[in-house]
Amino acid sequence: MSGTNQVSTRNPLVAAVTAGVRLIELGQPFFTGMPCSPNHPGFRMTLIRRHGDMVRPDGGSAANEIIVTGGHVGTHIDALSHVSHEGLLHGGADAHEAQRGGAFTRHGAEHLPGLIRRGVLLDVARLHDVEVLSGGYEITAEDLRSAAKQAGTQLNPGDIALIRTGWSRHFTDRDAYLGGASGVPGAGVGAARWLAEQGVVATGSDTTAYECIPPGAGHSVLPVHRILLVESGIYILEHLALEELAAAELTEFVFLLAPLRIVGGTGSPVRPLAAVSR
Repeated sequence: MSGTNQVSTRNPLVAAVTAGVRLIELGQPFFTGMPCSPNHPGFRMTLIRRHGDMVRPDGGSAANEIIVTGGHVGTHIDALSHVSHEGLLHGGADAHEAQRGGAFTRHGAEHLPGLIRRGVLLDVARLHDVEVLSGGYEITAEDLRSAAKQAGTQLNPGDIALIRTGWSRHFTDRDAYLGGASGVPGAGVGAARWLAEQGVVATGSDTTAYECIPPGAGHSVLPVHRILLVESGIYILEHLALEELAAAELTEFVFLLAPLRIVGGTGSPVRPLAAVSR
């Protein structure tokens, strides 16, 4: 066989793959009726053509679906156009001017970056020796510092910081997961400012809104979104699945993400992955 048709194992990337790389899912599956923030339309999928609706002369048939969803439903990433403060987006862009015509001309989702970065798991539930943090628990900067110390690591500029609360264990129970009465654990203002000081590119959590939702308060005020998106230009990931990562005690990994390039959008559904050695 010609050498030009062979894959060289001298290539370090090929060698790494050959040695064995394990991919761990960090996102939830998308299905009709799955929980989502009450501020956004839900996910719907149905077959629009079924096998047998049309059969080709050779006996072949095809099926396909129609999908209706908001950009912030299921596991997703927020673009910088998602939140404004006093009429301004990140960098001082005028939000009202940028959204004219029904699509953002500044900070649209088509500008969301693909990510191959060092990921760090900050397991706050493990820090407090519980499977799931209580509803409405506000994660502090000290919680994040201590979680990193417990894991024997630290955040570096350019990292992706993933915060585990354990709340995704409620994902199949819509009411419990949304936490209307109980509240939802999440990062507080102090934690957000600490993450910004560390220079992270993006941060995410295993809840519907990333930040702390007090019991009965709903999504009425979201100050952490302002600090991260508007003030700091840090992307937010929500509805993550972090239980497998936590169970394996994998606190550092290669984080992989490729958002959809939705022109003028405010967010994108995603399928994040952690790559680790076998």
